[in-house]
Amino acid sequence: MLKFFTFCFLLGTCILKAQNKLPVIPKWLDDSFYLETRMENLVNKSYKVNALTGKATPYTNLSKPMLELPDSLRTFSWGQSIEGKFLIKKNNDLLIFDGNLQPLTADATEEKVPQFSPDGKTIAYVKAGNLWIADFNTNLHRQLTTNGSEEVYNGFASWVYFEEILGRSSRYRAFWWSPDSRRIAYLHTDDKPVPKFPVYRSEGNRGNLEMEHYPKSGDPNPLVHMEVVDLSTGLISRIEEDTLADQYTAWPFWTPDSKQLIFQELNRDQTHLSFYTFDIEQKSKKLLFEEKYPTWVEFHEQLWFLKDNSFLLIHPLDGWWNIYKFDQSSKSLTQVTKFNWRVNDILRMDEGKNRILFTGTGENKLDSYLYCMRLDGSELKNLTKEEGTHRTDLSPGGSFFIDTWSNLQTPRTMHISSIDGKKIRDLGALPDANKIAGIRTEYFTIPSGDGFDLPVVWNLPADFEVGKAAGKLYPVIFSIYGGPDAGTLRNAYRELSNDKLLNQGVILLSTDHRASGKFGKKGLDFMHRNLGKWEIHDYTAIAEWLKKQSFIDSAHIAIEGGSYGGYITALALTKSPNSFTHGISFAPVIDWTLYDNVYTERYMDTPKDNPEGYKQGSVLNYTDQLKGKLYIVHGSADDNVHMQNTFQLIEKLQLTGKQFEMMIYPNVRHGWGGARANHLNNLELDWWNKQGFIAKKPAPKS
Repeated sequence: MLKFFTFCFLLGTCILKAQNKLPVIPKWLDDSFYLETRMENLVNKSYKVNALTGKATPYTNLSKPMLELPDSLRTFSWGQSIEGKFLIKKNNDLLIFDGNLQPLTADATEEKVPQFSPDGKTIAYVKAGNLWIADFNTNLHRQLTTNGSEEVYNGFASWVYFEEILGRSSRYRAFWWSPDSRRIAYLHTDDKPVPKFPVYRSEGNRGNLEMEHYPKSGDPNPLVHMEVVDLSTGLISRIEEDTLADQYTAWPFWTPDSKQLIFQELNRDQTHLSFYTFDIEQKSKKLLFEEKYPTWVEFHEQLWFLKDNSFLLIHPLDGWWNIYKFDQSSKSLTQVTKFNWRVNDILRMDEGKNRILFTGTGENKLDSYLYCMRLDGSELKNLTKEEGTHRTDLSPGGSFFIDTWSNLQTPRTMHISSIDGKKIRDLGALPDANKIAGIRTEYFTIPSGDGFDLPVVWNLPADFEVGKAAGKLYPVIFSIYGGPDAGTLRNAYRELSNDKLLNQGVILLSTDHRASGKFGKKGLDFMHRNLGKWEIHDYTAIAEWLKKQSFIDSAHIAIEGGSYGGYITALALTKSPNSFTHGISFAPVIDWTLYDNVYTERYMDTPKDNPEGYKQGSVLNYTDQLKGKLYIVHGSADDNVHMQNTFQLIEKLQLTGKQFEMMIYPNVRHGWGGARANHLNNLELDWWNKQGFIAKKPAPKS
């Protein structure tokens, strides 16, 4: 997935935030009390707070003191057991922290992706391509598989599965414990068919070349199938599948009774998803149901199980993301909700009280609310009435929830409510730093020209009304991402009182295009076989609207973004050169034949099947049209969007006589922090200033 990460921020964080904080509530203690941490005399003290009354008493858990991980070990943590012990991976070895560090391994071979079993008695990990387990009480280790190697992995993901299917939160882990801790399901992966791509690192005297299995559009995939190992017998069951099918296998879920493994198979075209169940005792595989769609379907990354092993899932096949139920007894899939908006997440199912608690956008697609309804979808109730974005924390028994909410004009506030939505107590509110600074945030829509009202949020400088009346012209910077179903607009407060560009008169603008998810599957389907086309169409419509406003400096309409946003930035400056004048492109994809096959083919099909779509979506085919100022930024060791993209772009720009600027960050991946992030932050600010991004009066006519 195309995401660009930096940890940069404009210098000077808000003093008001430091002075007016919301309460720190780490967790609920039970259904009636929560834990609150307060700073008193420079010391953190814990209090047990009654949710209903607010009465607070000093909290000390005498029966089980809370084990805290030292700051020096936090980046090495791989989870915590039910007993509170921490699993540490450091210097390629495993350790247990229970107040003291106890080594589990001490050898030359790296132990990867470790995880506690659900009962906390065992640890599973991958070593030299094989799956192992260890009893950390006895420190006895047992090898479960034997066919692993440098290119064959058991329980460890290939790069493309990590990046595009299992996700970065997997940390490459590709095994799943059964709830009863007796079995492990895992992916067996053969990476040998996948071509390798060289990633150069410049450290040392001679540098280093990393050879990465990276399937680009149209390339062969790793060979992957699912297996289950019984820890008591060591018996491995390979789940049968069509070995001739070009497909993806992933996202298994154990039923709560550990008797079934439900998993998914997706065809290479990503238009046909099959749900299967594997019966652990019978060693048999059965089809549960299928999802088919002419553009694309995606893996389900979460299921919510009922007591009888029936489950709920969310998908958009009726046009919006609704809740469906698969019934284990009737073997049927039925639609529970029929909203024309998006269900985001199911927080809790309570069969005893016949209710589902879930979050969704409601009719305003920028919002997020907490809802309650019966299991059959009836008696829907919004528990969070204020317009905006609500982040809720439910008590263990579902009697209360802590609600932290804001909207574009209202800073974050926190209160506690009963589960029927009635507010019990206010817990705190942050001051409106934007209002104090004179900054205004507005939401409106701009027509796309072909039926979509595109959502726009802009932040206006403090002198905007006075300056506009005096004839000032204001530059604009679009901040975008632009990928499919990757909308960034939220009806949530964003404090900008110390933003240097805004304070020197730059209007900051964010928007979502038709395929951002704000317009349902109808909008998304425009991107099928057309990456780049409709995003540029919509962003150009907004830029042209801006140019018609008397207070906009039409010579300074800029766009910036990273990864997919870097692609859109480069494409906007070249394909729509009369609308955008400046841009900073971070780690851009430049041509879709250069990116990985799972992501790209989901939307574009293969280069063989869709040559025109790949041609139209390539920045390389528009470089001769560049008129504005383009700045390109990339990390030299980027293993996601390879530096190859930027090299091909700058070569084409050079050959067509186009000037540009560039900054390379050596030996970093697809995003970075620390001193480099500060350097990039200062570089951006300096560049915008050199390009004249400051509000100014127009030059007098001669």
